[in-house]
Amino acid sequence: MTKSATVLAGLIGVLAIAAGFAPARAAPAEENYRLYCVQCHGTLGNGEGINQTSGGLAVSPRNHANAKQMSELSDDHLRQAITGGGDAVDSSELMPAWGKTLTAEEIDELVLYLRELCRCEASRQ
Repeated sequence: MTKSATVLAGLIGVLAIAAGFAPARAAPAEENYRLYCVQCHGTLGNGEGINQTSGGLAVSPRNHANAKQMSELSDDHLRQAITGGGDAVDSSELMPAWGKTLTAEEIDELVLYLRELCRCEASRQ
């Protein structure tokens, strides 16, 4: 995906959220990641999204491609972070809550997608 396509996807996602739109059907996890996550976490999941690289964030987004860091987190922790935002897991308040935008199934699929990005398994905690 080109940088301009990523920015466009992000803008569409933000506009959809602002309008209160939630998809009627579950979207594939990779598509949801592109819509809701890449702006901060980057298309590769490395924490270098457009919001970060443009200097728009005071806190660096988590690097979802870092197997060491991601393997220290349980799947439940990731679910809580996606559902309730950074505040739900004592992390950055800049991470929005997606629990009213995404279905529980979509959130579970995103957790699995994050495991694909990091090529790691969840913490046993």
